[in-house]
Amino acid sequence: MSSGNTTASGGDPVPNRIHARPVPRPGRIIAATAALVLAAMAANALITNDNFRWDVVWLYLRDVVVIRGVMWTLVLTIASMAIAVVLAVTLAMMRRSDNPVMRWVSWVWIWFFRGTPIYTQLIFWGLLGVLYPRLSLGIPFGPEFFTFRTDDVITAFWAALLGLAFNESAYLAEIMRAGLTSVDPGQTEAAKALGMKDGKIMRRVVLPQAMRVIVPPTGNETISMLKTTSLVVAVPLTLELTYGTSAIGNRIFLPVPLLVVAALWYLLITSILMVGQHYLEQYYGRGFGTATGGRGRGKGPGGKQAAIAAAGTVQVDITKEVTP
Repeated sequence: MSSGNTTASGGDPVPNRIHARPVPRPGRIIAATAALVLAAMAANALITNDNFRWDVVWLYLRDVVVIRGVMWTLVLTIASMAIAVVLAVTLAMMRRSDNPVMRWVSWVWIWFFRGTPIYTQLIFWGLLGVLYPRLSLGIPFGPEFFTFRTDDVITAFWAALLGLAFNESAYLAEIMRAGLTSVDPGQTEAAKALGMKDGKIMRRVVLPQAMRVIVPPTGNETISMLKTTSLVVAVPLTLELTYGTSAIGNRIFLPVPLLVVAALWYLLITSILMVGQHYLEQYYGRGFGTATGGRGRGKGPGGKQAAIAAAGTVQVDITKEVTP
C-alpha cells in the first residue's frame, strides 16, 4: 500500500522536496539529566535520614486531631475567601463610582487593611472583647436599642474568620479593579445602547470578560489564604492544622515529623486547588486565545477562531488555510 507522499512506484511526487530534520537541542537533555540527578539526591536525603522519622509521619498523618485541623483549615479558607470576594467586588465598584464619598471609603478600607500586618490585625480581633466588652445598636451619643456582650457574639472562630476576610478583601479589591479595567469601555457603551441596566451590564457583559484577568491572581490568593490560616493562633483559635500538629509534636517531643505531616497536608490541598485553578482559567479563557488545555494542544487553532467555528454561525470552515 502506498502512502500519501509516495507514488505507486515508490518515488516522491514532489520533486526536490526538502526533508527537514528536527533541530538538535542538547540543552534539554542536559537540563533533564541534571534535574533527575538533583531529584534523586533530594529523595535520597529525605528517605535515608532517620531524623525525619517517617514511621511517626505515617502514624500521625491520619490522626484525628490532624484531620480535624485540616477540616477547620479548609472551613476558614473557603469561608474567608467567599466573604472577601463579595467585599472585594463591592470595593472595586466603589472605586470606579462617580460618587467621591464611595471612592474615598473604598480607598481608606484598602489603605488600612493592606497597610497593617495580618498578624497584628488578628491580635486586635482577639482583643476585641477586651477593648469593647459591650456592643450596642442605637443612635450615636443617644439612646441604645440593643446591647450585647462582645464575647457572646464574636467568638474566636468569627474573629479569625472576619480578620482573614477583611484583610484579604483589600488585596482582592485591587485584583477585581484591574480585571474590570481590562474590559474595553466600548462593551459597556454598546450594552447601554441596547437598553441594559448597569447591574445587568456588570453581571452579563463586564464580569464574564474580566474573569480571565481576575481568576489567576485570585487562585494565588486562595492558596496563600490556605497557609495564612496558620496565623489565627493570634486570636487565639487553636483548631487549625499548624497548631494541631505543633501541639502533638511538642507533646511527644518529636516536632520535625509533625511539621512534615502539616507540610504534606498543605501540599495535597494546594495541589487540588491548583488543578481547580487550571480548569477555571481554561473556562474563562475561551474565546480569548488563552484556553490552551492539554486536549486541544497541537490539534489546530484555538481561541477565538475555534469558538466561532464551534458556534456554527459561518458557512465555511475558518480553521482551514486559504491558498489563492
